[in-house]
Amino acid sequence: QVQLVESGGGLVQPGGSLRLSCAASGSIFSITAMGWYRQAPGKQRELVATITNRGSTNYASSVKGRFTISRDNAKNTVYLQMNSLKPEDTAVYYCKGWGTGDYWGQGTQVTVSS
Repeated sequence: QVQLVESGGGLVQPGGSLRLSCAASGSIFSITAMGWYRQAPGKQRELVATITNRGSTNYASSVKGRFTISRDNAKNTVYLQMNSLKPEDTAVYYCKGWGTGDYWGQGTQVTVSS
């Protein structure tokens, strides 16, 4: 089993920045890729960004150029640096790990509002 714990969400003004963290524990050797999803009220959960064990990254078109996903293997942690935030980025952000199964964190709220 793999446990994922997100942190770093909060309230930020439009144009501001936040960094989300996702700490993994348990059978992390089984994980081949990590990613971030988000779900806004009344909308489906959508993929934001992914990073493989080799460091290859992929981004949703809506966040490309503003968000950066990275990982610190020594800390078993994946980050999502979010810059130039917009009100439409408001959502609960979830960390996901792909391995022998699919693993999800509990989510962290990000609210972009003036």
